Amino acid sequence: MTFPKLVSNPRLEKHSVNVSGVLHLVKKVTLTLEKSCLEFSEGEQYAKLKADCQAMDSSVGSGVILTTPRINQDGSLIHNSEHPEGGIDRESSTDSYADSNTSMIEVNLNQTEVESLGQVVRNHNMDRNGDDCKMEIASSMPMDKEIVQWMIILHQIGLDVVRTDRTLKFYENSSNLAKLWDILAVYAWMDKDIGYCQGMSDLCSPMVVLLENEADAFWCFERLMRRMRGNFRCTDTSVGVQKQLQNLASITQVLDPKLHRHLEALGGGSYIFAFRMLMVLFRREFSFGDALFLWEMMWALEYDPEIIASYQETSSSALNKNGKEKRREKSKHQWGKFERNNITNGLQGFPETPVAVFLVASILKTNSSILLQEAQGIDDVVKILNDLTGKLDAKKACSGALKLHKKYLRKAKKKVH
Repeated sequence: MTFPKLVSNPRLEKHSVNVSGVLHLVKKVTLTLEKSCLEFSEGEQYAKLKADCQAMDSSVGSGVILTTPRINQDGSLIHNSEHPEGGIDRESSTDSYADSNTSMIEVNLNQTEVESLGQVVRNHNMDRNGDDCKMEIASSMPMDKEIVQWMIILHQIGLDVVRTDRTLKFYENSSNLAKLWDILAVYAWMDKDIGYCQGMSDLCSPMVVLLENEADAFWCFERLMRRMRGNFRCTDTSVGVQKQLQNLASITQVLDPKLHRHLEALGGGSYIFAFRMLMVLFRREFSFGDALFLWEMMWALEYDPEIIASYQETSSSALNKNGKEKRREKSKHQWGKFERNNITNGLQGFPETPVAVFLVASILKTNSSILLQEAQGIDDVVKILNDLTGKLDAKKACSGALKLHKKYLRKAKKKVH
């Protein structure tokens, strides 16, 4: 919705000393109305997306969290006698959740293409009386491949959701867990290119905790994924975050060559041990509150003055072919401190590396002596980094990252010249 531009009238200004105040008030009301219309539009858009998902699987929005597969890759229904409804209680899931830094690599969103479709689920009209759950099954109408692939990952989302932030009292309420599952299920349908990957629940959880309105939580998560979705883009030969790991290796090689050589000797030259930190933005290394504090500082350092305008664009128009946000020319003083450093040095062809990579480099640098003395294998490296959980200071980590960033840029610039 577009509102007319407000222009002051000189004739009115002559007769009223309060005209400027009135104009200011009207402008403020106009901005409020524009914001309300935007929120209403996004609320409607989310409601439509969720309704589309409900039409394909009525578990969405029902309060049930699917944790067992209910459909094969050929579209045929899986009969599960243990959990006929495909759901599970939070308490019954006690398996450890990706304690290893590398365990999240196991999830592969590139499902094998469905070549033939046999008996398929046409409608999930679930008639719940107690624990009873009935499904209408039809074998005459083949299901679209995209729908089958989306339905296949629903239980994977559920398995992650029931293990996300288990220590928070907030998630003792099953309806909050269901909200998290709904948002991730709808996002997986909306962003078919990425779908869902393990670790997204960690990124989405803070939005659900902080924002009561489900649509608001969804769109905040969607905006976050515009920054992060490249990390989750996987192929048969590479993981999206691999580029950042390569940059981390290059940064460590320049700033702490002794540590880099040691890690290479241990077989950790690919820096895969830092996979988890970059994928979920240090959600496991810091407490819930400290992780959010760290996020705020990171995003302030990376601030883009046109970021709000880009967030008002649709997902497809805001992303280019590489999954990165469109960037325009801006005045240097408008950028965050981290980005200003990049602009000041003006290195052509310098790899775009987020502050998160330098945060990991800072953590490695701070613990360099321990890693050199105690790490005799890659498992020791993982253990030393895991032992840092809850002991890291977000403010110091950001400060250290900025110092390393400046130092690295100076050395890189000298190398170029």
